Amino acid sequence: MFDFVSFIPRAVVQGIPLLYGSTGETLTEKSGNLNLGIPGIMYMGAISGVIGSFFYEQSTTPETVSVFLLLAIPLLCSLIGSLLMGLLYCFLTVTLRANQNVTGLAITTFGVGFGNFFGGSLIKLSGTQVPAIILSTTSGYFSRPLPFADRLGWFGKLFLSYGFLAYLAIIIALAASFVLNRTRTGLHLRAVGESPNTADAAGINVARYKYAATCIGSMIAGLGGLYYVMDYASGIWSSNAFGDRGWLAIALVIFTIWRPNVGILASFLFGGLYILHMYIPSGMNLAIKEIYKMLPYVVTLIVLIIVSMRKKRENQPPASLGLSYFREDR
Repeated sequence: MFDFVSFIPRAVVQGIPLLYGSTGETLTEKSGNLNLGIPGIMYMGAISGVIGSFFYEQSTTPETVSVFLLLAIPLLCSLIGSLLMGLLYCFLTVTLRANQNVTGLAITTFGVGFGNFFGGSLIKLSGTQVPAIILSTTSGYFSRPLPFADRLGWFGKLFLSYGFLAYLAIIIALAASFVLNRTRTGLHLRAVGESPNTADAAGINVARYKYAATCIGSMIAGLGGLYYVMDYASGIWSSNAFGDRGWLAIALVIFTIWRPNVGILASFLFGGLYILHMYIPSGMNLAIKEIYKMLPYVVTLIVLIIVSMRKKRENQPPASLGLSYFREDR
């Protein structure tokens, strides 16, 4: 029989990086910026946290380590690294009005290259024979479940057995949904994404909203990279270990129709589809496993086709998505 008690927690853990990435990208796209650099930003958030954690672990002993610093340093480094990537993207696309698609792809290439270069450098500094960095002390605190999870049987395993970043991802997604739909700031942000000319005429600072939404979205996405390393991968960093999760996060934005609250369950669904090939017997037929791995992308394509056919305005992307704003043309 299918082991749901084992499958669901793994699907949730697999989906949390996607939730961070999709929430950050949704905020960014609501401002009219199409940031295809999310995979690189997640990579940058991960390697920045790894760098901070690596040097802190190297400078302390188990007797002198501070739990607060053990958590705060990688978190702060991850946020700063992804923030800088968001600022770079905004400077190129908002200030210099560069093409958003090209800029996003360049950000992805740069982030992955940056991560692989400095990750390889840290591996050499550590002197390990394994081509990876192992931050087991830091990971132990990031992945620690709630203290009473073990005493609640299957309920504790399904709902309470995750690290604090998993619950933070859900809180951020709900907060983003509330801000977008229930606050004046969210109304202004959506106005910028739909019609920057109208928003500018109404006195809304278009550039400020684009910068703020993109930078905050980048920091949220960067936490997804940190979660992957510190929790999902048990503190082990190796080059090119992320796979296509950054691109799946962007696909998830389309799947959720630009709604962060829907992204919570959708990310868990994508996480389950991503690992489904491990739970469905396929024998030695590798072709069947590859077909199972295609499921997240097939589902996204189906949703995109259905949304396009229905043509409901509330299910469409922001009208100015991917377009640079020229105030002189107003």
